[in-house]
Amino acid sequence: MIERFRDHAANERTYLAWIRTAVALLAFGFVIEKFDLFMRYLAVAGNHPGNVSGAGHRAAGAGLALMITGLVMVAVASWGYLLNRRLIDSEAPEQYRTTVPNLVLATVVGVLGLFLVIYVGREVLG
Repeated sequence: MIERFRDHAANERTYLAWIRTAVALLAFGFVIEKFDLFMRYLAVAGNHPGNVSGAGHRAAGAGLALMITGLVMVAVASWGYLLNRRLIDSEAPEQYRTTVPNLVLATVVGVLGLFLVIYVGREVLG
């Protein structure tokens, strides 16, 4: 039996949850980017060049930002997983500290989410 198996399993479940979230951010960013490109193509194909504006570039930027955030989240989650794995196996007493990268990622995701809500709300409400 692996020593402290329950702790290692919990660490791995947490890591996989972070990876799942990162993959969702990557996919959502990709969808936003491609949907924006599709909408610009439709506007040009339908001879409505007035509909192609700077707003599309903001959506593309938000999609790219989500994809970059997803990649950073993979790196931070992997670093945290390996750090916690080492701490679980360590015999020395350690105090638990929240990591600043986790808080920064949460803030970035929150700001991007707020931007997307405002952007979609402005598009829907006119």
